[in-house]
Amino acid sequence: MPIQFEKRERIALITIDRRKVHNAFDLELSRALADAWIQFRDDSTLWVAIVTGAGEKSFSAGADLGAIGEFYRALTPLERRHRAETQPGLGGLTRNLDVWKPIIAAVNGYCFGGGLELALACDIRLAAAHAQFGLTETSWGIIPGAGGTQRLPRLIPVGIALEMLFTAKKIDAAEAYRIGLVNQVVPQAELLSAAFELAQRICANAPLAVQTAKMAVWKGLELSLADGLRLENALAEPLRQTQDVQEGIAAFAEKRKPQFKGN
Repeated sequence: MPIQFEKRERIALITIDRRKVHNAFDLELSRALADAWIQFRDDSTLWVAIVTGAGEKSFSAGADLGAIGEFYRALTPLERRHRAETQPGLGGLTRNLDVWKPIIAAVNGYCFGGGLELALACDIRLAAAHAQFGLTETSWGIIPGAGGTQRLPRLIPVGIALEMLFTAKKIDAAEAYRIGLVNQVVPQAELLSAAFELAQRICANAPLAVQTAKMAVWKGLELSLADGLRLENALAEPLRQTQDVQEGIAAFAEKRKPQFKGN
């Protein structure tokens, strides 16, 4: 299998495992990741996911241009458009697949092209100190086609995003942290433990509230402030009827940690 899927209590660990080709995406890997995201989404016992790459060199170096390019060249333009509008994107998460549970990318090395686009489709990014990032597609005569041109300038200053896109330059983890592309930079040996520590802190909170907050943020970014505020209110109201809210109130009154169940 090109991925490993592990359950550790409330946390799913998804590991991309094509290390001989720097964990590059071919069709089999992309489909396996789509299946993994759906499994995570539909499993009520899992509240947070971490995605990382096998080995110490690469998160993912992007698309396996030979394997994927041959497949897409065999499609007609109409078939390519239909696929782009209906099928999960590269890495499963980049297009046509909504997962409202939190997802953390633990970037353990090279994170280029489609690998960075997958990381951008996650909610939070942690990086090993030796990690490198870049959207290098223009150096191959194409553009990032799995969300890179849309997600990167929504995350970092537009001018910096444009420079990365136009020049296909690669940046190190320290620069990625400076521009807000990643949340933390840690030594390689501490990367997964830092990701799990963060995931456990998320799991300490009410999962329905966390998922609703994620939905409110990402959907709200597409709206005006006034429409976003209306969306926020519409999403907040159903939470007030959940058992987790009652547990949170009781725990506060009794000065103890709440035991959320996700209902």
